[in-house]
Amino acid sequence: LGKIQLREIQALKGISFAVELGEAIAFIGRNGAGKSTTIKLLTGILKPTSGYARVLGRDAFVGRQNNNYHIGAVFGQRCQLRWDISAYESFELLKNIYKVSDEDFRVILNKFREILELDKFLYQPVRTLSLGQKMRVELCAAFLHRPQIVFLDEPTIGLDIFSKTVILNFLKRVKNKGNTTIFLTTHDTSDIEELCERTIIVEEGQILFDGLTSSIQSKINIGSQVVFTLENTRPTLPGCFNHDYIEILDNQMIVHKVTEKELPLLLTEVLKSNRVLEMKVKSPDFKEVLKEFYQQKNIIKGVKNA
Repeated sequence: LGKIQLREIQALKGISFAVELGEAIAFIGRNGAGKSTTIKLLTGILKPTSGYARVLGRDAFVGRQNNNYHIGAVFGQRCQLRWDISAYESFELLKNIYKVSDEDFRVILNKFREILELDKFLYQPVRTLSLGQKMRVELCAAFLHRPQIVFLDEPTIGLDIFSKTVILNFLKRVKNKGNTTIFLTTHDTSDIEELCERTIIVEEGQILFDGLTSSIQSKINIGSQVVFTLENTRPTLPGCFNHDYIEILDNQMIVHKVTEKELPLLLTEVLKSNRVLEMKVKSPDFKEVLKEFYQQKNIIKGVKNA
């Protein structure tokens, strides 16, 4: 038998951030980046080996029991409701656990059942619900006690477009009220664009980016895609641009990664030798921006470690 080699892996490496009440923040990274460990620290499940995690003014681990009354959580497809009873009966159990008054329970549930469109299945056993229906009752359960912070881990994974729209509309309404912090981890870039003005990107337990979601693109060299529709089918390529970033499709010349500064020069070069019928500038979508961010940061990291 071979000898088993064990090595210690540091899940988080000196990360530091603060989140204000009412913020909607995306905490994202590739698998193994440290997202789940961070959530476990903030919810008091894990105790940090160094440093500290404070939530709602308390040590997250020591004050876990108190914090539980002010925190909600939805973890992907893991169900927190009782499987063999109806969602409504589970809500009643949660009402007693979180000490929600009868009047508050009635008002909150009536509002949520309308926004999340729960009436058709509110009294069915949870085990009979579809994935989209389960996620909607899970969200209702997470917000039922009016938490100050809600942790959402992949809340729209695998959902049909109808359920996803209902859930995102609900979360946007919560966000717009400004009295609940939303801490979102997801691989769905459209969720981030819809909900989160701020994004933290982690990789190998370290923070690569913390700032406005809209400013991620400014941190990398990605540029835009410029599509020229030409009269001629054998275009002359612009000599001042890397031809690896240029593709020809019939009478179209597509130039990738064109920066704002390069655009006037590119147009001059193309017009010099080609008859242009139409030009379109297409900005990269958020998914492309994130993909390029990871690629460029890994290149930079590789150079530093060489």
